[in-house]
Amino acid sequence: MTEGMSAALGDTGDQPVGEPAKELDQTADSPALPIFARVHPAGIVAAVAAIVALIAHAVSDTDRLVGNMSWWQWVLLGLIIVLSLNADVLNKVRVGIEAIADMSLRLVWILGWLVFIVQLINVITRYLNPLFEQDILIGEMTSLAWQLFALIALLGLPYGVKAAVNPRIDFWWAEWTDRKKAWLDFVMHTFFFLPFLFSMTIILRRFAATALGQRRGDGSWPSGARVWETWEQSPDADQLPLGPIKAVIFVGFVLFALQIAAEIIKTGFVLMGRRDYGQIASGDEFQRIE
Repeated sequence: MTEGMSAALGDTGDQPVGEPAKELDQTADSPALPIFARVHPAGIVAAVAAIVALIAHAVSDTDRLVGNMSWWQWVLLGLIIVLSLNADVLNKVRVGIEAIADMSLRLVWILGWLVFIVQLINVITRYLNPLFEQDILIGEMTSLAWQLFALIALLGLPYGVKAAVNPRIDFWWAEWTDRKKAWLDFVMHTFFFLPFLFSMTIILRRFAATALGQRRGDGSWPSGARVWETWEQSPDADQLPLGPIKAVIFVGFVLFALQIAAEIIKTGFVLMGRRDYGQIASGDEFQRIE
């Protein structure tokens, strides 16, 4: 009889005793628009973008990207449209992208220990300096510690997005349905976040190449095997070159953009009603501070 009463009240067995059973959010189990039943929203956005680009190429004279797309950008739009018709394959793409985020988490864990070891060496050598009559015994260690910190921030971005640690307006977000959350994330990521990251990767690619020795004028690379001698150097004494860490800024933004693409895929599945693939990133519960 007790089991029957629990079932009638909606108790699943996981709800704490004395608290009312929380209703499941069913609002995202049906598509927001009929067309989403077969086509992922990202494919619709890509199709519209391709049509606008075709019109811009054909009838307008503009220096903007929409009228001067490269061949690989056309291929990318076509690939998105094709993948949007096959939910299983598109979900595998998302899983592959998020595997990179999981790998970055392991790498950040290793880098955290390296920062601890490097800083421990800094502390030890600080007390050994008078024995060697030097102000700084190993000057490169300080620069190495800062660069390791930078690597943690840059390479940890993908997992941070996946784990939903990015700040939100939680006192609104916490009360929204999954469909409303999916709409907000999909629109903001697709039309604002992803274009920004796309632009940053284009800018940072040249920035990274210059830091690694590419000449600004003709774009040529230095000849010879000792290419590291052309890397941008820190103005501080006994510091490591800045070229590699500046190049990692580009890598970090590429990984960031890939994870945002994975978030677009997940939220798009929610809008399709595919709760088997769709997910809404849930961070910490909002806590009101009086």
